[in-house]
This record gives sequence, C-alpha cells and structure tokens, in this order.
Amino acid sequence: MIACCVAIVLALVFQVQGADEGCTAASGHCQDDSIHCSGSYQSGLCSGAANRRCCIPTGSGGSGGCSNVNIVTRSQWGAKAATAHTAMPVPAPEFFIHHTETPPCSDRAGCIARVQSIQSYHMGHNGWSDIGYSFLVGEDGNVYEGRGWGYVGAHTEQYNSKGFAASMIGSFDSHVPNDKALTAVKNLIACGVQLGKIAGSYRLYGHRDAGQTSCPGTALYNLIQTWPHYSHAHP
Repeated sequence: MIACCVAIVLALVFQVQGADEGCTAASGHCQDDSIHCSGSYQSGLCSGAANRRCCIPTGSGGSGGCSNVNIVTRSQWGAKAATAHTAMPVPAPEFFIHHTETPPCSDRAGCIARVQSIQSYHMGHNGWSDIGYSFLVGEDGNVYEGRGWGYVGAHTEQYNSKGFAASMIGSFDSHVPNDKALTAVKNLIACGVQLGKIAGSYRLYGHRDAGQTSCPGTALYNLIQTWPHYSHAHP
C-alpha cells in the first residue's frame, strides 16, 4: 500500500513538472505569485492554480523563453486583475491579427497608457472580465501581455478558444505598422510555436476573415495575406 501511494505521488509530481516545461524553457520557475519575484511574472507557463505563475529573473529577457521578442508583462504595464478567466487549450490551431483602431504609440510609456485605456474600456464599457486580446503590439517594438498564453480571450467571436490574437496598436487602413511592430508580432508567433502554445501547422487570419468587420485595416490585412501560414480558407 505504501509503495502504491509513493508511486502515485511521484507520478503527480512528474505530471506537474512536465506541465511546467514552458516556464523552465523561459529560464524561470513556477511559484505562487504572492511570493516576491526577482524579475517579472509571466502567465500561462505553469500548471495548477491561476496564481501559480512563472517567475522569470531579470536578465532572462522577460520574453517567455524567446530571446528575440520582448514581452511587457501585465504587472509591468499595471494591468487590473481579471474578474474571471478560462484556461486556453493548447496548442492553438489558429492565430488572429487585429488592430486597436486607436492612435498608435511609439514609446513604452505611450504604449502602456494606451493598453491601460483599452483594458479599462473592455472591462468598463464592454463588461468583459479583462482586456480582450491575448497580446498587443506597439510601434515601440514591444509586445504587451493581455490575457497571454494561459487564458481564452475575447477577441474573435466563436473562435476565442481556438486561437490567440495579437492586436496592433493603431489604425491600419491606409498604412501598415512600422518594421519594429511587424517584426515583433512575427517573433511573437514564432515564440508561441516554440513554447508549444501555437500549433506548428497553425493557420493565420485577419479578424475580418471570421466576422463582419474591417479589422485589422485594409493595408495590414493585405500585408498579412503574404505571410507564411495565412489561410485563404476562412475559419
């Protein structure tokens, strides 16, 4: 009986450790987020309760294991706490590109203000539990964590649990985002694949492919149709 119990405990330990591989790959460790972290917390990389998050020490890049993308975490941009959340099934087979239809931002302070404003609108006006997007991308070249890799978003009706979404900060009907923003979103997608959050065979869409909307703007939409993995077959 004792041997059986020990085997069960060990199996559970290995199961949890295996589910924490994303955090380990990010050079971090999983812990209760009430404990001080010597760097910053990243959501969606640890198993267990919602407050069990990945602490990535300062100097590891804060990029979720991908050195070529800088993710500004929720704690770093001052996010309000979500009122509810649902775990995101991964790897996700789809990825959606949006634009915020707001003025753009070109420096970290301006982008943080913009992201905070969008979260307040989504929660206060729309009545959502959190900011809708998985990530937002500024023309400062940074990626801002929304619901992140861990939780289902509120971005693409009927497809929220099937794909992540990155929203480019700005309005892109007549022009595309700058090179820093475009590089950042491409690297974010590659990072998601590397971490096992996005399927290697993922399909890329613009928001308008899944609904009656002009999002992500005509210029940006025309551009993403030239990217690898863009699917001309609507979701």
